[in-house]
Formats: sequence, structure tokens, C-alpha cells
Amino acid sequence: MSETKEVREITEADLPASLKEHWKNAKASVERNNHGYAIKFLQAILKEEPGFLNARKLLRQAEIVETGASPGSAKKGLFGGSSGGGGSFTRQAKKDPAGALVAIEKELEKDPFNCGVNEALHEIALRMNLLDTAAFAFETAKKGNPENTKVAHKLAQFYVAREMHLDASRVYREIVKQDPGDGEAVRGEKDCSAKASMQQNRMSENSSFKDMVKSDEAAELEKASRVSLTKDQLEERAGELVAEYETDPNNLAVVKQLALTYEQLEDWNTSHSFYSWAHELSNGDVALRNKANQIKDKAADQYIKDVEAAAAADPDNDELQAQMRDIQQARIVERLEECRERVKQNPTDPKMRFDLGQALYDAGEHSDAIPHLQQATRNPHIRIKVLLLLGRTFDAKGMTDLAIKQLKDANDELTQMDNTKKEILYELGVIYTKAEKKQEALDCFKQIYEVDYGYRDVASRVEGSYEG
Repeated sequence: MSETKEVREITEADLPASLKEHWKNAKASVERNNHGYAIKFLQAILKEEPGFLNARKLLRQAEIVETGASPGSAKKGLFGGSSGGGGSFTRQAKKDPAGALVAIEKELEKDPFNCGVNEALHEIALRMNLLDTAAFAFETAKKGNPENTKVAHKLAQFYVAREMHLDASRVYREIVKQDPGDGEAVRGEKDCSAKASMQQNRMSENSSFKDMVKSDEAAELEKASRVSLTKDQLEERAGELVAEYETDPNNLAVVKQLALTYEQLEDWNTSHSFYSWAHELSNGDVALRNKANQIKDKAADQYIKDVEAAAAADPDNDELQAQMRDIQQARIVERLEECRERVKQNPTDPKMRFDLGQALYDAGEHSDAIPHLQQATRNPHIRIKVLLLLGRTFDAKGMTDLAIKQLKDANDELTQMDNTKKEILYELGVIYTKAEKKQEALDCFKQIYEVDYGYRDVASRVEGSYEG
């Protein structure tokens, strides 16, 4: 980064084109749980653009996961009285502030909640007029050591100085929860709450009646926009919700909206964490638990797909091919354990029985899969899928007649030639072929051929029968 370059806080839209690929790779690495790679990308971005706060926030998130750090695990640092190593960075910053920020991030990679180093980050960011970054440094230190109210007081005072009274009130309230006898925090919360209300009233008074009162048409348009938001809009929405969440992490409605927003962004890991937290806040809502399980499965499946794609792109890489096989096998075992546990919790849920039957089938435990799949046929919404899998299971056991019966029952229950019916007919045709029932097999393939010439290899199978 040039010494003459202006340093300011920027958003993703301001990011230079040369760094956008790094940012894309960093986010993708976090989604795939490759936090080590993400850290490298994010540090490279911040070296060039120290004011890109979203990168610093994502970097801290990745470091926390990578190090296994948790709230309360931070070293005391300057706030707690022992040395946290922050002084050397502030001295370095007198000559090279940008270089000091780079060095700080290397240190926080090992201990992201370190109070002393985060205080140094705050001081240097403040000198460089990176005010939101300065606030983030204190927020991180406070999160890492919630019992140490010294940093929280400094953060609250910082917000007061910036006339961010709502944020200051929130911090003072958190201090009071830790130390109800802290008179300064009690007074600070009341004072800042009053000032925040006054600020809000002034904003309302300055707003025109048109801005304050929305017509029914405008409300409907806003509602519709929430249904089909672009990726950028979803990310903006997530940012708004995160701010609400940080104010009150126990607000179930906000947590559920966050989970849904990240689900729409296909950020499966983050979505799963919020669905899980929503489940806890809801006192055991079964629907939320099932949703959390579903999203967790998507996250795991996406990771495997990414590895498989990488292996397919580099078929001569023996190490990568072995890694892919190991991950696939590990996922089968993990999935089986998860499904067994879910059935224990919901023994009468046919969908849980189907998922366990699928996991057992994937693990090659075909006999054990059958009773669970038979129970799952009671659910009319998944009955066709269950019969299809039952047919495959009986076929895997060499029980051709029973396999054919399941698939014929599934086929008879479907009247429209959709993709599901095509799949069942194709599977039935394959099994008839193995059973040397050529005419029955050809009849199945012909039904598909009549409506979808390009489906799999039905064209060659049907046309080949005429050539013989």
C-alpha cells in the first residue's frame, strides 16, 4: 500500500477490483470451514485496505473458530493489568501505522480476544480516523472477557463521545448485568437511554409526514421486496439484523430472521448456528430443531460437493483423491449417527425414519434400512420417495421381485410424467433388464422415450431394441 494513499473506512462496493477475488475466496473459504485459507486472504486484503471493516470482522470470526477461542478465554492484557503486548504496536504506529495494523492482525491470529492487542488496535484506528474499526476492537475485547468491565466502560465512553447513545446504553446495560453494584454504569445507562430517546424524537420531528407514514401500496411493495431480495440486499439485510442481534441476542424473532436470511444467502454454517440458537431460545420448538438439522446437513453436503469438484478438476492428484474418499466415508458415518439420534428423539416421525433409512442404505446396511423405510411409507408427502428407495434397497439385496413391486406401486400412484416418475420408470427398467425381462424393461424405457428423448440413455436403449 502506498504511503500517500488515503486510508478510510470502505464497504465492499469501494473495494478495488484487484482485491474482489480475494474477498470472494475468503467468504467461500469460511462457508466451507476452511478458516485457515480465509485468514490468509483476509490479511492480504487488510494489508492493502485497512479500512475494509467487513474483512476485519470476518477475519476475527475465522480466527475465533480456528483457535477455538471462546468468551472469557481472553488474556488479560492491558485491561487486566498484565502485559498483552499492545505497547510495542502503538510505538510502531508512530512511524508506520499501517504496518502496525498488519502486525496486530498477525498477533490476533493466535489470540483474537487479546485485550491488550485489541486496545492497541483501537488506539491506532482512532489515530487513523477509522472510527468504526476502533469501536470493533473494543467490542471484540469486551466479548472475549465479559467479566472485565474496564474495557466495557472505555467502549461506552467512546460511544458517548461519538453521540452514539443507543450503543452506549447497551454497553452500560451489559456492565450492570455483570456488576449490579456499578453505580457509574447504572447512571450511564439511564442517561444514555434518555439521550437516545431525545435523538430519536429529533429525527422523527425532522422527518416529513410523507416519510413517516407509508401508504398501503408502499407497504406492499416493501413486503414484496423482502421476498425476492438480491444477494447484495440480503447481505445488507443481514447486517441490519446483526446490529439488532448484538443489542439483544435473546430476541427470538431477530434470530429467526437472521437464520432465514443466511439460509437465503446459502451460508449454511452461519444459518445453522442461528437456527440452533433459535431452537434454544424457543424452549425446544421441534420445527426449529428440524430446520437446524436440515441446514446442518446442507452445510456438510456442500463441503463434500466442493471437495468432489476439486478432485474432479485434478484427477491426477492422489492426495486430493484420497482426501475426497476419506471425507465421503466420514460423512456417511457421521450422517448415520446423526439420523439414529434424531430417530431416538422423534421415534414416530416418518421423515426421520426415511432419513435414517437413506443413511443406512448409503452405509451399505440394507437389511437395517428396510424396517425404517417401511414405517416411513405412512407419510403421504414422502411416500413415493420412500417406495423408490425401498425398491433400490431390495434390489441391492438381490430381492428382485420385491424391488419390482415397490417401484410398480410408486409408478401406479403417479399420474403425471414428471422427473420423479421418469426416475422410477428408469429404475424399474434397469431392474427388469437385470432380471432378463427384456420386454417389461423396454416398455418402461419407451414411456420415458415418448416424452423425453434426452433422458439419460433411454434413446440408445429403445432405438437399439429395433436394430436387434
